[in-house]
Amino acid sequence: MAESDRPEPAQGMRLAKRVAELKACSRREAEQYIEGGWVTVDGQVVEEPQFRVLAAHRIEIDAHASLLALTPVTLLLHKPPGYDAGTGVPVDIKGVGKGVRPALALITPASHAADDRSGIRLLKKHSAQQTLGMPLESAASGLVVFTQDWRTLRKLTEDAAFIEQEFTVEVAGEVAPGLLERLNHGLHTDGRPLPPVKVSVGSTGEGATRLRFAVKGAHPGLIALLCERVGLRITAMKRIRIGRVPLAALAPGQWRYLLPHEQF
Repeated sequence: MAESDRPEPAQGMRLAKRVAELKACSRREAEQYIEGGWVTVDGQVVEEPQFRVLAAHRIEIDAHASLLALTPVTLLLHKPPGYDAGTGVPVDIKGVGKGVRPALALITPASHAADDRSGIRLLKKHSAQQTLGMPLESAASGLVVFTQDWRTLRKLTEDAAFIEQEFTVEVAGEVAPGLLERLNHGLHTDGRPLPPVKVSVGSTGEGATRLRFAVKGAHPGLIALLCERVGLRITAMKRIRIGRVPLAALAPGQWRYLLPHEQF
């Protein structure tokens, strides 16, 4: 229920107590019904058990209300540049400003993709206790994963070395074949080899080249370092895939639920 649409009873009764009376259940069970999004006040869903109601308010409990624990959800966000996703590095983005802005703050009801095909009912609890799956540079855009599911989190962290990420990287000017060969055959820093990457040219034109990078593991800053080492200036970078899950048509700043059949 939107804050502006809610009744503002000065006293009243806690919604959980009223639901417990109507449902003839315990106060804890009433809280579970409310937090599960099964209860409406005057036609609007209220998810706060402490919300106070008056006798005149119409309290309804969905006929399909369930006390089963809410299933942990995984959220896919198209992070715009300028938002932090696990690196903690402040950036100065034109039109956004300078600082560290958590990407999780972009997960709001207003930014939920209208074409989300999951069929999951949007609940406030879905944005709580979310953990970042794989980091992404603040200056970059693209796919970011937040999850409540310990199995998904374990996959994205403990198995990160086996999960391929794909990026599109726009650089200024043309890219000579020799530079691609250097990138693909590996570079070293301080005598140690950098993680291997696969690089190809996606497109060229108008003084810029779009490269496609594929790399396994979580290595924030790796692509920027590689490009710097071979003299390429990055103008934009976007993560378009994590494992088998693509960014696809998700618009910048919007998010959706991971579908049941999607696996990283």
